[in-house]
Amino acid sequence: MTARLGLARTISIGLLALLFLTTGTLHFLKSATFASIVPPWLPAPLLLVQISGLCELLGAIGLLIPRLRRGAGSGLIALLIAVFPANLYMALAPSHFANFASPALLWWRLPLQAVLIAWICFAIGLKPQRSDYRRYPQRRE
Repeated sequence: MTARLGLARTISIGLLALLFLTTGTLHFLKSATFASIVPPWLPAPLLLVQISGLCELLGAIGLLIPRLRRGAGSGLIALLIAVFPANLYMALAPSHFANFASPALLWWRLPLQAVLIAWICFAIGLKPQRSDYRRYPQRRE
């Protein structure tokens, strides 16, 4: 790994940890706000907000511990996928969230999830695996 790549990963880990520490903390400080964006078909919004906030805090701390980094990053990726329905709900029902953000910003949050996932993958050194069909060519009968 080149020095620049290593530095970029180190900075990314620090920034991601700060991001998730901040948002995780906000889940507890602004629980009612976060609970309001939980889709109505999900049970116990406040509990879900607290669980996701705790997961963000633990993931952020895990990113800072080298032997936990890959697992923490994978957990944060799973969390981002799990909270995607809340972001989609907000984008599809912007009138419910007029005081939260503009409709355009609510839609912008959707691809931001993919950017965050890609950033975490980069930071923890997670590389896409080659598919089996490339490793093992098909036999012709």
